Amino acid sequence: MTSTVGQRPPSYDVPAHVEALYRDGITGLKGAFSREWVEQMREDMMDAFWSAIQRPGGAVGRGPRRWYVEVHPQDISGFVDLVTHPWVTGICESVLGPEYEIVEIGFDVPFQGARNQPWHRDFPSPPETYRDRRITSLAFNLTGVDVTSDMGPFEIAQGTQWDDGRDWDHEMFPPKDAWSRYAERGVRKYPQMGDISARSALTIHRGTEHLSPIARPVLVLGVDAPGAGHAALHDPMVTQDYYDALPESVRRHLDCRVVDELVPITQKHDIEGLVMGAD
Repeated sequence: MTSTVGQRPPSYDVPAHVEALYRDGITGLKGAFSREWVEQMREDMMDAFWSAIQRPGGAVGRGPRRWYVEVHPQDISGFVDLVTHPWVTGICESVLGPEYEIVEIGFDVPFQGARNQPWHRDFPSPPETYRDRRITSLAFNLTGVDVTSDMGPFEIAQGTQWDDGRDWDHEMFPPKDAWSRYAERGVRKYPQMGDISARSALTIHRGTEHLSPIARPVLVLGVDAPGAGHAALHDPMVTQDYYDALPESVRRHLDCRVVDELVPITQKHDIEGLVMGAD
């Protein structure tokens, strides 16, 4: 079920990471997993991509030459390693509370020819965030490759998770005349294999132009506070034998259906405004 490769765990201070998350909208841990572990994760993602791209609704466009694929937990052989990593559980408990819910696992993959995305957030901001300044959902990201400047690195406008956005297109896309503000705050990220980040999906961000012939798959783990409601956008499934073998600590947090046989996910969360790209 898992593919842990032993390595010395990095030291970290969860409260300091939570402080960074609330300040910048993103935080990260270097060297959380071994490169061997990530190589297996990348293989799992690319196998899932080539399967998904052949069926309707299996891979949704997030701009030219860029797709998002949602998968089932057991499609990622290191899923249990990921969701039981003490940094991941520590961040989830500190930010979302002890009853946090794992609602999504998938991956984004740009290929050569992917263009700059428009600045955006992944869903509308709830009052708990724009009014009360409370983060109610997290996206954990793990790169499948060592990211270089020609691989369309992820760019994030730090500190923008608190922007209201109710008057934006779909409440997700700030107007073009505001893009310069996000560009000024934008920081491009160059994670290496084994690094992990946690961010608010409401922090304004974009994928950038991908010039390299090497694809850049990045795993996405979506986690909610109780009542955040994003589980309705996803439909992860596990088989009974897989579910029974999960640690109780994982079963308690995993929002999924238990089925006799896995069927491919038809995705419900299609971000229409990303299809054409920004330029």
